[in-house]
Amino acid sequence: MTTVSGFMFPRSGTGASSLVPPPPWHYSGQMLTIEFRTDPAAVAELLPEPLTLVDDDPGAVAVIWADWQSCGDDFSELLDPVRSQYLETFVVVRCQHAGTVYSRCVYIWVDKDFAMVRGHFQGYPKKLGELYLTRSVNVGRAGPRLQPGGRFGATCAANGRRLIDATFIITGDAESAGTVNAHPMIHSRVMPSIEADGEDSLHELVTMSGRDVELGQCFRGDATIEFHESPTEELTRLDPQEMIGGYWREVGTTFAGGTTIARDNRT
Repeated sequence: MTTVSGFMFPRSGTGASSLVPPPPWHYSGQMLTIEFRTDPAAVAELLPEPLTLVDDDPGAVAVIWADWQSCGDDFSELLDPVRSQYLETFVVVRCQHAGTVYSRCVYIWVDKDFAMVRGHFQGYPKKLGELYLTRSVNVGRAGPRLQPGGRFGATCAANGRRLIDATFIITGDAESAGTVNAHPMIHSRVMPSIEADGEDSLHELVTMSGRDVELGQCFRGDATIEFHESPTEELTRLDPQEMIGGYWREVGTTFAGGTTIARDNRT
C-alpha cells in the first residue's frame, strides 16, 4: 500500500507538495489597527450560537492590515521568500462564550494561497484579495518615519473591486494596540458534507492564541476608514458610527496549535 504524507493537501509520497508544513508556524510583521464603533446589531448578526455580544462596548470593531513574514520550524521559507511573505486585511469583533471574552475574525483577505489554506485550518474565513499598506522607512523621503506626523495609507480589494480605504497619522506612543484584537481568538472550523444536503461534516468551535509573543514599540494616531459596496461582500453593514483611533506595532508570535471547545459533527 502506498503511503502519502503532508500536513495539508496535496499529500504525496514525500510530503513536499503540501501547501504548508506542520506547526509550529512563526510570524514576524507590522500591523496597522484601526478601531471604530458600529451598530451592535451588525456585530450580533455575525456571531453564531452560542457566541453572544460582549457587555462592554459591544459595537467595537477593529480592521487590521498585517505585513507578515512567516515560516515553519525549519525556517526554509526564509531563503525562498515567495513562500514566506504576504499581506492580509482582517476584521475583528469581540464576543462572549461561557463567561469569557474572545476576539473573533469575521472577514479576512490574504494575497497568498498558503496563507489562505493555513487560515482555513485555524478557522479564519480567508479569501484572496489585493492588500497594500504603506511601509515605514528609516532613510530617505519615500515613506513615513515611525514618529509623530508619520502618515500611512492602507487599502483592501478583492475580485476587481476596492473594498476598504484607510489612513493613519501617528500622534504619539501607545501602551497597547487597541482592545478589540487583544483576546484569545475563537473561530469556527466548518466543512459542508459531500452530499451537499445542508449538513456539515466538520463543525467545530476552537480557540487559540500565540506563544513566544514579542511586541515592538507601539504608536497611536488619528485614523479614517471607508467601506465600499460589493456584490459579494457585506462590509458596509459594519459602517463606522464613531472612530476610536489607530495603532501601529511590530509583532512576533508563534502558532503551535489550539483547543477544541465544542464539536458538532452531524454526519
